[in-house]
Formats: sequence, C-alpha cells, structure tokens
Amino acid sequence: MRVASNQYQSLINVSIQQNQERINYLTQQMSSGLRIQLPSDDPIGNVRISRLTREQAMVTQYKDNISAVQTRLLKNENYLSSMVSDIGQARDLLVWAADGSNAPSDLKAMTESLRAMRDSVLYTSNLKDQEGRYMFSGTATDKPAIAYDASAAVGSRYSYAGNTETQTVVVGNGITQAANVDVKNLENWLNKIDQTIETLSAPGLNPADPAVRASVTNALDGTDEGMELLSGKIAIFGGAQNILSTLNNNLDNVSLSNNNALLELKKADIGAAAIDLTGYQTALEATYKAYGKVGALSLFDIL
Repeated sequence: MRVASNQYQSLINVSIQQNQERINYLTQQMSSGLRIQLPSDDPIGNVRISRLTREQAMVTQYKDNISAVQTRLLKNENYLSSMVSDIGQARDLLVWAADGSNAPSDLKAMTESLRAMRDSVLYTSNLKDQEGRYMFSGTATDKPAIAYDASAAVGSRYSYAGNTETQTVVVGNGITQAANVDVKNLENWLNKIDQTIETLSAPGLNPADPAVRASVTNALDGTDEGMELLSGKIAIFGGAQNILSTLNNNLDNVSLSNNNALLELKKADIGAAAIDLTGYQTALEATYKAYGKVGALSLFDIL
C-alpha cells in the first residue's frame, strides 16, 4: 500500500503533537502535584472539588465569626464582672450603713466610696470598643448605654439610652449567636445609690431617722437586683462560650474531612505520571527517529 508523502507527514505531525501534549500535561501534573489541570480533564471530579471548596470557605467564615464572637463575649463578660465587683463593694458599705450604731460622720465618710463605685459602674456601662461603638447599648451603638441628666431630681438622673435589640452573628449553617448585651435596668441601681448618697450627705444627718434607714434599705434591695441582673448575663455568656467551643470543634472536624477529600481529589499520582511520561517521551523519540529514517529513504534505496 502506498502512502503519499503529504499524508505520511500529516500522520507523523499528529502523532508528535499528541505525544507532546501528553508530555506537557504530565509534566504540569508532576510539577504542580494536581491531577486536574483543566475542568475537562475530569468534569465530575472538578464539580466535587468546587463544592468542597465552597463548603470549606463557608466553614472558614463560620470559624472566623466564632472567634470574633468569643472575643467579644469575653470582653463583655470581663466588664460585667468588673461592674459586679463594684456593686458588691457598694453592697458591703450599705450593709455597714444599715447598722443603726453608726455615727453621722461614719455614714458621711461612706458616701465618698459609694460615689466612686457609682461612677465606676457608670463609666464601665458606657465603654466603647476599638471601633468607637458603645458596647452595652444593644444595637444603638452610637449612644451611651446610660444617660445622665444633672438637672433632674435626685433618684431619676440616670436613664437607659440604648435598646434591647440583639446583634446576631452567623456561626454555623442556620445557627446564630448574639454578640452584644445591654444593661437595661442598671439605671435603677444607679438612681437608688445616687439617692442614698444624697441622703447620707445631708446636713444634720440622723442615723436613727426612719427615712435614712429606708433609703439605705432601698439601695440594698436595688443592689441585690443589680447584681442579679449582671450575674445572669454573665451566666448566659458562659453557656454561649461552651456552645461556641463545641461548635468550633465540630467545624474543625468538618474542615479536616473536607481538606482530606480535596487532597484525594486534587493530588496527582506522581508514580503513575512518571511512568506515563517516560512512555510518551520514548514514543516521541521513536517517532522522530522513524520520521528521520523514512524521510531519508528514496526509491533508489529500494531498488
């Protein structure tokens, strides 16, 4: 059977091109370590990789959100604990003040410490975060949590200026976590302490006066309510931290599983690729040699 020179050259060129393409493909596989160089190499595998990559991105975002919420809740818990400590110290003073054997000078001396505790709680209530947003105003982060009106009557100078709405953060598939806290009703304690300070600072103070004792008792009741309010919020934070830690561990397991699956889908079999590469290189060399020898032949060589 005769083969025309043009046809023979075309066949050789196609063979060389195919071998060269496979060599380039295998070389890229080995250098990158990736089995799939183009989506067309394995359409089903490429779809699975895309899905796993999207899921892994979501898991990473959830974990970042959890870390941010945990940090925020920890800060809130620390500041609330600080306020509980201040209120606890004020309570100790009020218990002492409730003792009818105190001299007027003793009661007046207590007012300086009570003022310090009151101002410290007010200051902590109106703290801002690193972005300049008020931490305990609910979602009204542009307003201080507790407002003070010096012109108002004693016992009503403090008021809550925020709201009780919740800032939620997505920490899982269909799972959200509140990232903020409000101090609504803490103004009641501030007003009662303010009233007691005013009473104990009045000229001609009589420790046995029923009005004085009623003011101290009222402040004690308000103090217990304030401590219960803040302690309850701290307890909620503790439960939330446990849930977030568990969720974060679960996401770690999901992330590890996804990474292992992606590795199996993506990684090239270097050993098999090396064997195939050697075969194609050998075939390419043989094709070049055959082409060179055949190209040097003529009809006179046959005759």
